[in-house]
Amino acid sequence: MDRPRIVLFLAHPTQPQVFRGLAAFLEARRFDVQTRPADTKTCQYIFSVNPDVVFVEHTGPCLGDGLELARKVKGAFPSVPVILATKEGSEELAVAALRAGLKDYLKLPIAPQDMLAAVERNLGQRTHVLGPHDRFVKAECDTGRMIGTSDPMREVRARMCKAAASNCTALITGETGTGKELAAEFIHNQSARRNKPLVPINCAAIPDSLLESELFGHTRGAFTGADDPREGLLKAADGGTIFFDEIGDMSLIAQAKILRVIERGEVCKLGGTQRTQLDVRFIAATNQDLDVMSSRGNFRRDLYFRLNVALVHLPPLRERKEDIPMLVEYFRNEFGSRLGSSVPEISEECLECLLTYDWPGNIRELKNVIENMFLGEVPTHVGAGDLPRHLRELIGRKGGELESERERLLSALLFAKWNKSKAAAKLHWSRMTVYRKIEKYAIAKGTINESELCEERRTEPV
Repeated sequence: MDRPRIVLFLAHPTQPQVFRGLAAFLEARRFDVQTRPADTKTCQYIFSVNPDVVFVEHTGPCLGDGLELARKVKGAFPSVPVILATKEGSEELAVAALRAGLKDYLKLPIAPQDMLAAVERNLGQRTHVLGPHDRFVKAECDTGRMIGTSDPMREVRARMCKAAASNCTALITGETGTGKELAAEFIHNQSARRNKPLVPINCAAIPDSLLESELFGHTRGAFTGADDPREGLLKAADGGTIFFDEIGDMSLIAQAKILRVIERGEVCKLGGTQRTQLDVRFIAATNQDLDVMSSRGNFRRDLYFRLNVALVHLPPLRERKEDIPMLVEYFRNEFGSRLGSSVPEISEECLECLLTYDWPGNIRELKNVIENMFLGEVPTHVGAGDLPRHLRELIGRKGGELESERERLLSALLFAKWNKSKAAAKLHWSRMTVYRKIEKYAIAKGTINESELCEERRTEPV
């Protein structure tokens, strides 16, 4: 079987050091990797070698450069996956890449595992042979539904891989809708226990009166109605992983029982006297601050310390908006494929509206919105007018806040004497966000001074 062919088009072919190690990494995994200068012969070369995946280096910060080349390649060869490798990751670039037909882009410098994951996502199948030392590489590739290439998501994946390589307890934190159950599945599936059960337990759904029976099982006659003996959920997970979802909602009584199981690694059925050893890994998740809860006496501090060994915090969607186009594309295909015809396209205007919103319900809310848009009769191109009414109203109200945001940005820039890093620190934004907002509001140094800004404030209606 021919090796999959990867072509890297470099903006600076005389300085290929950045990609030399990446090329060697892919070649060691049975890929045919070739590097070429990004020039006028690009399309001619693609036609001659027929690559399986194309990488294009984009040096930024302008949106031209590599993005224009990627757009040209995608237009000439729509069936060839094209991935942008860029030094500048931003919402604007993500939108521009999506418009160009690109489904993936990575930030430079690229970790070998991230590049391999991108290649395999675009190939659509595993085509290389994993060696005995490739466990972490495999974990990076099999990201499941943990979608996103932003810096926060790359950090999350790295932490999840470390947690998967260990057998310790893990605590997953994050707001509602950020994907804590998916993170637990990822850790389990990449661990040595992946061929054993993953048993999720909703801590808020089991009342204390049924806790022991549900978790530990019971003997015959242990209570009224216990006509037959029963194994509990903990025993069902033997050899695998127990996932305590929303453990912050568990009562103090239940917490004490769970702590005992974690410490001793054994269970005793309700009504029984014989203790049974368990081989179980524990993963817990919560949208609450267990540290604060334990200081107030609402959560056992000793249990908190037992759980908080490998900590994975999932960022809210508003802190990784550059992943929204990729998530939209994923849900578009998921829900659009149910229509039985070609999948409707999401318009640029609609995507820009989705990027404007802060998503308090996170990925779950975004998923619900896309699903809502694909109900009933769906047009060929889904526009902003197809968004749910409540979302259009929220986005419209936020539009009225843009002027105050512009003013805050101007104030910070003047305070920092146009030092972008200092302005970002003052606003608690990233440096890339400052650059993006400057471009969004068409702000240029010297176009407004402090006295004019003060005058604007004085003339505002009270």
